[in-house]
Amino acid sequence: MAEIDPTVVEDVARTARAAGTASRRLAQLSRADKDAALRVLADRLEAFTDDIVAANEEDLARGREAGMAQGLLDRLALDAERVASAAQGLRDVAALADPVGEVVRGSTLANGLQIRQVRVPMGVVGMVYEARPNVTVDAAGLGLKSGNAVILRGGSAAESTNRALVRVMREGLEGQGLPADAVTLLEGGRDAVRALLTARGLVDLIIPRGGAGLIQTVVTESTVPVIETGVGNVHVYVDAAADLQKALAITVNAKTHRPSVCNAAESLLVHQQVAADFLPKVLAELSGAGVLLHTDDASGEAAERAGVPHVAATEQDFATEYLALELSVRVVPDLDAALEHIRTYGSGHTEAIVTEDRAAARRFTSEVDAAAVMVNASTRFTDGGEFGFGAEIGISTQKLHARGPMALPELTTTKWIVEGDGQVRA
Repeated sequence: MAEIDPTVVEDVARTARAAGTASRRLAQLSRADKDAALRVLADRLEAFTDDIVAANEEDLARGREAGMAQGLLDRLALDAERVASAAQGLRDVAALADPVGEVVRGSTLANGLQIRQVRVPMGVVGMVYEARPNVTVDAAGLGLKSGNAVILRGGSAAESTNRALVRVMREGLEGQGLPADAVTLLEGGRDAVRALLTARGLVDLIIPRGGAGLIQTVVTESTVPVIETGVGNVHVYVDAAADLQKALAITVNAKTHRPSVCNAAESLLVHQQVAADFLPKVLAELSGAGVLLHTDDASGEAAERAGVPHVAATEQDFATEYLALELSVRVVPDLDAALEHIRTYGSGHTEAIVTEDRAAARRFTSEVDAAAVMVNASTRFTDGGEFGFGAEIGISTQKLHARGPMALPELTTTKWIVEGDGQVRA
């Protein structure tokens, strides 16, 4: 691996030290102060909507010129409604309980020592993500509420939007007498990212959010601890005992509601006992919504009978996170086969079963290894906001510290506080 430019290393270290100073100030703020700051930032986002949308249009124009895929353009896009949604996300975070200072557990020992484990901020959190400018706002808001300073490295495709968002928020913090370095946008090339990932001792945590390539690069190259967020090769399994009306609504919503996000369904598995009744209806509705269907032999025959366009699925199709209006479809002989398919191709993000059979549902939730498992509900609900956490900073597919939608508690660590009255150890 090539050496990092020493000048870039020092610039990033200076940024991280400034963020560290800001984080110590944030850690001392009361909940009332943090909540007031979040509401001011929300108001400012709405007040500067025109500037933010104009900056976003610059990014979208560059993306279209470069031939960016429609799904990625959708992730990149901000309009007035999405800016308002981001602002509301900050207000929602302000309304949540403050995790800092929460006593996780505690007791009084036989020798009279009082011990308690208390939630405290991480310190400085680095976010490395792709063309999702809403992440810029979510990360800043969750960082502020949890007492952390954030260093944000967004994708180059969103550089104009991210500059506008961060400028609005930094000015809002300064206007309240709070450190602007609580939110910093890291600019520069690949060396700047590598310097951030290796700023061990100055940066406390890195969270990547994006495609498999970005996540793998961060996990491989970082010497700073990483919470790994994962790709979403998400399945909906329609069981033999499914209510087919529920299954239809859930499948269509999971695929088409917003296909460019990680909790959108990418594969449909249908039990052979209900395939003849279910597939013609669901394939027609999906195709009518613009979904390109990648079918196995059995589902392809159903598509032919229904007059629905489709292409033959390859092995790679079942392993693909499309992030677009595309879906792989397979007919399976039983629940065992569905579980085996998910074990083979699933990414550990979200999996769903549609069934009225409680035993099948219990087995599915027990055996599927994923951060979220849905029973008779759309996969689109795997989201910090939908779970009642306010904004989220990502969805973790790892098994250490945090799993699933990561919100305020996942941005804290703990310390042990021990109070005595002169006790010494014998």
